[in-house]
Amino acid sequence: MATKVLPPKQLQNLRFFITRSLNTSSSSKAAAAAASPLNLAEKPEPPIQEPPTIIQEHAKPSILDFNDHQKLFSNLPTTKLLHASSILHLVSIGPLVDFGMWVMNSRIMETDNIVRDVVLKTVSSVVAKVTAICPLSLLERVSDLLRWQQRDPSFNLPWKQNSFPIFSDSSPLYHTLKKPEPLTPQEENDLQLGQERLWKLCEKCVQVNIPLTVDAEHISVQPAIDYLTYLTAIKYNKNGNCIVYGTIQAYLKDAKERLLLATKAADKMGVPMGIKLVRGAYMSSERKIASSLGYESPIHNSIQETHACYNDCASFMLEKIANSSNAVILATHNVESGRLAATKAIDLGIEKRNQKLEFAQLYGMSDALSFGLSNAGFLVSKYTPYGSIEMVIPYLLRRAEENRGLLSASSIDRELTRKELKRRLKAAIF
Repeated sequence: MATKVLPPKQLQNLRFFITRSLNTSSSSKAAAAAASPLNLAEKPEPPIQEPPTIIQEHAKPSILDFNDHQKLFSNLPTTKLLHASSILHLVSIGPLVDFGMWVMNSRIMETDNIVRDVVLKTVSSVVAKVTAICPLSLLERVSDLLRWQQRDPSFNLPWKQNSFPIFSDSSPLYHTLKKPEPLTPQEENDLQLGQERLWKLCEKCVQVNIPLTVDAEHISVQPAIDYLTYLTAIKYNKNGNCIVYGTIQAYLKDAKERLLLATKAADKMGVPMGIKLVRGAYMSSERKIASSLGYESPIHNSIQETHACYNDCASFMLEKIANSSNAVILATHNVESGRLAATKAIDLGIEKRNQKLEFAQLYGMSDALSFGLSNAGFLVSKYTPYGSIEMVIPYLLRRAEENRGLLSASSIDRELTRKELKRRLKAAIF
């Protein structure tokens, strides 16, 4: 499987992830973005995971074997193993993360100074966002209009095209408390330009036969993102081939219901549905917004509910893969979710190396899970961010803050890297 990247000219101003398959040694199709690659090894994504533990007794060792740390890290040089281990230790230190968040929220970062220069030189990463190709304010306006139409189906949106369902009965609509004004002619034109940019990216993806994943963002703009993504999927997902992948955030209470509605509509239209499943990345902000408006949080009330939602959605998509042309990217750093999905895939008879199923982790994150899945024969990609440093730091620190539990002392990655480093040291000495 080739590395999922897009050539520089197609992504001149787009923030995005490049994914490198663990199943090939040098299979990248192209470089990406108008920026130099970044070298930070630790780039966590999902925000609300409990510390993974060593695989339970009932796990099938033939599917994911974490007992042989030498085999897991056989392709990783000692220098990179040391780098990864040191990063995991650093970001597990709570006060260090707290200090980073304080710096980012202070006025220190508003002006050029020595402190800011030091932080830009030490942390770097970036994430794929539709807000890079369409103005944030416009996405908020479109989302407001879509939410109001959900409240009042008679509300006419002349620019709206046929798409998959964006909301469910349980979807939060509190971001739009009053009837919004219609889009101006200029806003309609800008919306069309944003859609055309997304289509242009897809056309290039079709030419080189690589999928394009549209990442999720705040729920204040997510309706507009889903709308644009689903329109694009209808246009480009053809002949059993998924070029466009939308993203479902499982930490949202309405995630499973929206997934069911969208895939049902796609099946009815004969459109292959590509879904990237994540836990989510905006937990703190979503809860604060809901609380400030006097509404219940759209986020699951417990981590266990989030895990259950993710695993249910993953199971549903695996069943769709087994019986249709749908496809899924299971982006997770959670060991149990990876084990359950791998077991389910084998039970359903989904062949390993099946292009419809892919696991994904961020580069430098949950390497034990990545190598374990790859060794078991599944397609695994590591996401490598490229882009402007100034836009990266808040993303990285937010991930570090929200991944405190995952990066704690009981992390399976830390445990296994320590064991392998100790083994290599003994081998070098004796």
